Amino acid sequence: MEISRNKLHEKALIIIYQCLTFESLGSEYDIKEVISNNMELLFEDVDIYLRHVVVSALAHKQEAINAFTPNLKKWRFERLSLLLRSLLILSYAQYYHLTNSDMDKKVIINVAVNLAKTYLEKDDYKFVNAILENTLK
Repeated sequence: MEISRNKLHEKALIIIYQCLTFESLGSEYDIKEVISNNMELLFEDVDIYLRHVVVSALAHKQEAINAFTPNLKKWRFERLSLLLRSLLILSYAQYYHLTNSDMDKKVIINVAVNLAKTYLEKDDYKFVNAILENTLK
Protein backbone atom coordinates (compact mmCIF):
# COMPACT_ATOMS: atom_id res chain seq x y z
CA MET A 1 0.00 0.00 0.00
CA GLU A 2 1.43 3.34 -1.09
CA ILE A 3 1.18 6.16 1.44
CA SER A 4 1.60 9.86 0.65
CA ARG A 5 4.62 11.80 1.87
CA ASN A 6 2.30 14.09 3.86
CA LYS A 7 0.79 11.09 5.64
CA LEU A 8 4.31 9.79 6.33
CA HIS A 9 5.22 13.10 7.99
CA GLU A 10 2.09 12.89 10.10
CA LYS A 11 2.82 9.28 11.10
CA ALA A 12 6.44 10.18 11.92
CA LEU A 13 5.23 12.99 14.19
CA ILE A 14 2.84 10.66 16.00
CA ILE A 15 5.48 7.96 16.47
CA ILE A 16 8.07 10.42 17.79
CA TYR A 17 5.43 11.85 20.13
CA GLN A 18 4.67 8.37 21.45
CA CYS A 19 8.35 7.66 22.04
CA LEU A 20 8.86 10.97 23.87
CA THR A 21 5.79 10.16 25.95
CA PHE A 22 7.27 6.78 26.91
CA GLU A 23 10.54 8.51 27.82
CA SER A 24 8.77 11.16 29.92
CA LEU A 25 7.05 8.37 31.85
CA GLY A 26 10.33 6.53 32.34
CA SER A 27 9.03 3.61 30.28
CA GLU A 28 11.17 1.54 27.98
CA TYR A 29 10.10 0.95 24.41
CA ASP A 30 11.29 -0.75 21.26
CA ILE A 31 11.36 1.78 18.42
CA LYS A 32 10.85 -0.92 15.80
CA GLU A 33 7.79 -2.15 17.67
CA VAL A 34 6.33 1.36 18.01
CA ILE A 35 6.80 2.00 14.28
CA SER A 36 5.38 -1.42 13.39
CA ASN A 37 2.33 -1.01 15.61
CA ASN A 38 1.54 2.45 14.27
CA MET A 39 1.83 1.37 10.67
CA GLU A 40 0.20 -2.02 11.26
CA LEU A 41 3.03 -3.59 9.26
CA LEU A 42 6.16 -5.56 9.97
CA PHE A 43 9.02 -3.11 10.56
CA GLU A 44 10.76 -4.31 7.40
CA ASP A 45 7.64 -3.52 5.35
CA VAL A 46 7.31 0.06 6.61
CA ASP A 47 8.31 2.80 4.17
CA ILE A 48 12.07 3.34 4.41
CA TYR A 49 11.67 7.12 4.66
CA LEU A 50 9.48 6.77 7.75
CA ARG A 51 11.82 4.29 9.41
CA HIS A 52 14.83 6.46 8.70
CA VAL A 53 13.37 9.79 9.80
CA VAL A 54 11.96 8.43 13.06
CA VAL A 55 15.10 6.52 14.02
CA SER A 56 17.28 9.51 13.08
CA ALA A 57 15.09 11.94 15.00
CA LEU A 58 15.29 9.88 18.17
CA ALA A 59 18.99 9.07 17.77
CA HIS A 60 19.84 12.77 17.36
CA LYS A 61 17.27 14.12 19.81
CA GLN A 62 19.80 15.74 22.16
CA GLU A 63 21.63 17.33 19.23
CA ALA A 64 18.32 18.85 18.10
CA ILE A 65 17.53 20.09 21.61
CA ASN A 66 20.97 21.72 21.82
CA ALA A 67 20.41 23.42 18.45
CA PHE A 68 16.96 24.76 19.35
CA THR A 69 17.76 25.92 22.89
CA PRO A 70 19.66 29.16 22.00
CA ASN A 71 16.71 30.26 19.82
CA LEU A 72 14.00 29.72 22.42
CA LYS A 73 14.27 33.14 24.13
CA LYS A 74 12.82 32.89 27.64
CA TRP A 75 11.74 29.27 27.12
CA ARG A 76 13.31 25.94 27.95
CA PHE A 77 12.89 23.08 25.51
CA GLU A 78 11.56 20.85 28.30
CA ARG A 79 8.73 23.34 28.95
CA LEU A 80 7.37 23.03 25.41
CA SER A 81 4.54 20.55 24.92
CA LEU A 82 5.62 17.04 23.99
CA LEU A 83 3.88 17.37 20.65
CA LEU A 84 5.70 20.62 19.86
CA ARG A 85 9.01 19.07 20.88
CA SER A 86 8.24 16.08 18.66
CA LEU A 87 7.56 18.34 15.70
CA LEU A 88 10.79 20.30 16.17
CA ILE A 89 12.86 17.13 16.57
CA LEU A 90 11.25 15.66 13.44
CA SER A 91 12.01 18.81 11.42
CA TYR A 92 15.60 18.87 12.65
CA ALA A 93 16.12 15.26 11.61
CA GLN A 94 14.59 15.89 8.19
CA TYR A 95 16.96 18.79 7.59
CA TYR A 96 20.20 17.47 9.06
CA HIS A 97 20.06 13.68 9.04
CA LEU A 98 18.27 12.42 5.97
CA THR A 99 20.76 11.52 3.33
CA ASN A 100 19.57 12.05 -0.21
CA SER A 101 16.68 14.12 1.09
CA ASP A 102 14.97 16.16 -1.58
CA MET A 103 13.48 18.47 1.02
CA ASP A 104 14.95 21.93 1.36
CA LYS A 105 14.54 24.25 4.34
CA LYS A 106 11.40 25.97 3.02
CA VAL A 107 9.67 22.65 2.39
CA ILE A 108 10.57 21.33 5.84
CA ILE A 109 9.27 24.51 7.48
CA ASN A 110 6.09 24.39 5.40
CA VAL A 111 5.47 20.76 6.41
CA ALA A 112 6.07 21.64 10.07
CA VAL A 113 3.77 24.67 9.92
CA ASN A 114 1.00 22.58 8.36
CA LEU A 115 1.39 19.89 11.02
CA ALA A 116 1.37 22.60 13.71
CA LYS A 117 -1.85 24.04 12.31
CA THR A 118 -3.41 20.57 12.46
CA TYR A 119 -2.13 19.33 15.83
CA LEU A 120 -1.04 22.28 17.97
CA GLU A 121 -2.73 25.30 19.53
CA LYS A 122 -4.13 28.04 17.27
CA ASP A 123 -1.07 30.27 16.87
CA ASP A 124 1.70 27.76 17.62
CA TYR A 125 2.47 27.50 13.91
CA LYS A 126 3.98 31.01 14.08
CA PHE A 127 6.34 29.88 16.84
CA VAL A 128 7.26 26.76 14.84
CA ASN A 129 7.98 28.86 11.77
CA ALA A 130 10.21 31.31 13.66
CA ILE A 131 12.16 28.66 15.58
CA LEU A 132 12.81 26.55 12.48
CA GLU A 133 13.76 29.59 10.43
CA ASN A 134 16.37 30.54 13.06
CA THR A 135 17.64 27.02 13.77
CA LEU A 136 17.86 25.33 10.37
CA LYS A 137 20.91 26.94 8.78
